[in-house]
Amino acid sequence: MAAADCNTCHNAQSKVIGPALVDIAKKYKESDVDMLAKKVISGGSGNWGTVPMTAHPDLSLDDAKAMVKYILTVK
Repeated sequence: MAAADCNTCHNAQSKVIGPALVDIAKKYKESDVDMLAKKVISGGSGNWGTVPMTAHPDLSLDDAKAMVKYILTVK
């Protein structure tokens, strides 16, 4: 995540442009990893308001899954 632009829009504890990682972890479960990883890659909006998340098409599915798994541990 440090090499990606995640910290531009997300903070561990507070909303920046996108939701706080802790809020994402509260909303989703381990069973959502595949769906969330695909969302990280494709981008989109609607789940957290109207500001769209930038697509990350150069990110591999495995890397996106690893990022999501980490985010789900943030408490």
